[in-house]
Parts: sequence; C-alpha cells; structure tokens
Amino acid sequence: MSDQPLKRHPMWPLMLASLLALAACGKPAPTPEPVRAVKLMTVAPSGYGTTLEYAAEVRPRVESRVGFQVGGKIIERRAEAGRRVKAGELLAQIDPQDFQLAADAARAQVSAATTQRDLAAADLRRYVQLREQNFISGAEIERRETTLKAAEAQLEQAKAQLSAQGNQAGYARLVAPVSGVVTAVEAEVGQVVAAGTPVVRIAQDGPRDAVFSVPEDKVAAIRAGAEVSVRLWSDNRMLAGRVREVSASADPVTRTFQVKVALPAERPPALGSTVYVTPKGMGIAGMPVLKLPTSALRQEGAGSAVWVLDPATMTVKSQPVRIATTDGNEVVVSQGLQPGMQVVTAGVHVLSPGQKVTVYQERRTGADGAVK
Repeated sequence: MSDQPLKRHPMWPLMLASLLALAACGKPAPTPEPVRAVKLMTVAPSGYGTTLEYAAEVRPRVESRVGFQVGGKIIERRAEAGRRVKAGELLAQIDPQDFQLAADAARAQVSAATTQRDLAAADLRRYVQLREQNFISGAEIERRETTLKAAEAQLEQAKAQLSAQGNQAGYARLVAPVSGVVTAVEAEVGQVVAAGTPVVRIAQDGPRDAVFSVPEDKVAAIRAGAEVSVRLWSDNRMLAGRVREVSASADPVTRTFQVKVALPAERPPALGSTVYVTPKGMGIAGMPVLKLPTSALRQEGAGSAVWVLDPATMTVKSQPVRIATTDGNEVVVSQGLQPGMQVVTAGVHVLSPGQKVTVYQERRTGADGAVK
C-alpha cells in the first residue's frame, strides 16, 4: 500500500494530530537547580553604637490651676496664655452684683442688731435704777440682762455674716497667687463657672524639670538622685541634671513610667522646649554584641531566621534567631548564632534549604576601564 492513498485518506489529519499529542505528553528532562550567587558575612562581635537617649519636655516644677472661690458669670479676663504675671495681679472677674447686694443686706442686719442691742442696754439701765428704788424685783433685772446678752449675740452674728459677705464680694476678683507665666486659659468671658473651676493655669517662677517616659524594662535602672546628661535640642548645650522623681505606677494608656529630672537654675531652658536626657550608667555603647543587617532576616513561622552557609558542601540551611533590639539599620541577635558562622545577607527570599550557592564576587573596573 503506497503512501499516497494514505495521505489522501480522510482520517489522515486526525491521525497526525493524535501522534503529535502523544509525542508532546512525553516526560520532559528535569531542569537542574540553579546555583545562586549570594553575599556573605562572617558573624563576629562588634560594638553597640546606640546610646539610651530620651526626648523630654521642660515643665515648671510647680504649676497651679487657679479658679474662683465662688461661682458666677465671668465679665472680664485679663490673663492671656504666655503672659507673665505678678503675685496679686488681676486675672479675671465675675459679676459682683449679687455679692454686693448680699453684703448690703448683711450690713443692714448689723445696723438692726446694733439698734436692738442699744435698746436692750438702755432698758437694763432704767430697770437698774428702779431696782435701786425697790420698785421692781431682782428677777426683772435678770430678764433684762438676758435680753441684752441675746441682742449682743445677734449683733455678733450679723457682723460675722457681713464679714463673710464681704469676703464673697472680694472673691469675685481672681488674682494671681504667685508670680509666673500663664500656660493655659480654660474659661472665657460670658461663661458661668462654679466655685473651684480652673480658669487659668500658671507656671510658677522657680525650678524646672525635664519630664520624659521610660518603658517598663528600663525603669528599674533609673533611681531618684541619679545623675543624667541633658542636651538642649535648640543649641546642643549640655546641662547636668539629677533624677528627682520616678513614677510609682505605669501610665494606664502608654504603660510607661514618668521620670522628672531637676534642671539647674542657671540659664534654664524655655518652658515647653525639647531636651534629650541620657541617664549615666545606663549607656551600652561599645558593648560587644552580634549584629546583622536587616537584609539578612526573613520571617519563618512566628519568628525570624537567617540562611547559614555550610562551607563543606556550599549549601545553605535555615537557622532561627532571636532579635534583642535594633542598632540603626542593624539588628542585635541574642540567640541562634555563634561567632565564625557565615550568614547570607542578600537574596534571602529566593533560597531554599539545601540549595547550592556560590559566593558573589563584585566586579571591579581596572585602570584601563575593563571590567575584571
């Protein structure tokens, strides 16, 4: 049977397609695993370069919230934030009309009580004269004496009431209790305030503190009375400070502990300015630690891991590590590595356990411009 009749057979195209499909289903040859070039570094102890420095805010040692001792409507406010005030200077005033009316009423009561006392005293004198003439009994004298004592007591009560009302009228004026700087105004003209409601905050002149917060793992190393170095952000001037107070409990929101550092009285920094505090004796700069660049780390499960080179087989294996802290663009490894190990520092996300690698060699350009 010749080939020509077969090619003219109507099933010939279908048979040819089936043969090609069978040829394509054959198992391809396995692709060899690529040998990747990686950058390596040898693990060795190096000095820790970061110092413990905390950003702090300069605050007054004493800051008072001043308010009226009586309630009323504010009709005048002279205090402004940032303004310096002297002790006794008027800060604000509430409407004194009601207090003046009450004082006038108390004054009238004093006048009425004085009149009653004078009448009782005159009545007693007349009865004494009648008693001397034996026109009345001694019991009448005792009644008149009791009436006079009651009138004198009412007079004293009225005078005390007048004094209290006079004080109330004086409390309508809010004056600065100390000299200092107004740091905040918490009430405005036209506002009705209750007795004791803060109206003005005053930073008292005198010592100042640098206030900052430390985490729970560092607060145990800071003690009251410890010396610290204070660096001003504005001009890098250095000051010597001393820890004055360490909070006994953590802040409920930030879970940090507040620390107050007493600043020297000579040339104190401005209120609200930023300073940097470095506790002495807590610095760990220069301490030998094992450090890796952040590019060497990869995520493995719930922790971190690196690729470690086996020089005998030129393969890599995964090594879990524990990170203690950071030092700039590097991490400090507390567990998992030993000095002398070779760790992959670039291309970690394209490697697999047991994969063969080669050491990456940087190309250098010679004096003639040729790449070597």
